[in-house]
Amino acid sequence: MEWAKDFYSRTGRWWGEAESAVGERDRARVARFEAICGPGPHRVLELGCGYGNTAAAFAEAGHRVAAVELSDRADYAEAHAARSGGRLEVVRGDFYDVAVAGPFDAVTYWNGFGIGTDADQRRLLRRIAGWLAPEGNALVDVCNPLVWARWDGDTEALHPAPERGYRHELRQRMAYDPVAAVAVDSWWDAAEPERVITQRLRCYSPADLMLLLEGTGLVLKAIVAGGEALDLAADHAGDAGMLRGHHEYLAVLARGD
Repeated sequence: MEWAKDFYSRTGRWWGEAESAVGERDRARVARFEAICGPGPHRVLELGCGYGNTAAAFAEAGHRVAAVELSDRADYAEAHAARSGGRLEVVRGDFYDVAVAGPFDAVTYWNGFGIGTDADQRRLLRRIAGWLAPEGNALVDVCNPLVWARWDGDTEALHPAPERGYRHELRQRMAYDPVAAVAVDSWWDAAEPERVITQRLRCYSPADLMLLLEGTGLVLKAIVAGGEALDLAADHAGDAGMLRGHHEYLAVLARGD
């Protein structure tokens, strides 16, 4: 997991100007959260908050948020916190060992679960269980292996758009390890092709996620894909969204003790 701080700090320098403001995706996350957890206000712990824009949207909606971030993207999050009227606190550190006092009504982890090994995920899930209030929920975005596998071998060129805050010409190369079920996502600046950085994300089918949860103190309560809840007991053969359309799904977890 040593790559994570450098990867997210460097890509944050590429994209922060363009992507750090609160936007529609952030407000949609708040709306989805409130549909699941109720309007609150709630005490929320966000793991891997990045630029802090989603955490800021939660604070705007009246929730109190503790947001943890390891990378230099936390600079943007702290700027959001300064404007939050005290409803947003940013904690710099690794959420595998950072000290944050619970309990929380909810723990969220948007777009990032899967860093490290299965043992690492279980260690984090046990921490989440310990942070949650007895009736609390954890909302975790999980990488869908079927879609990431379909992207194996894809490449993309991203051209500068300085009027929108994108100032670098970038390249991306995707690969997928079908044995380890790991997405390998590599990026470099076209001006520095020798400086390739890569993120590796473990992908889990819903069935694999339920196995992963065993012994962590958490159980799978619901899955939301493309904004719609899936019936976990139904037959999903041929589900186009999960097979081809959604590169991640939202897992709603609850304490199982």
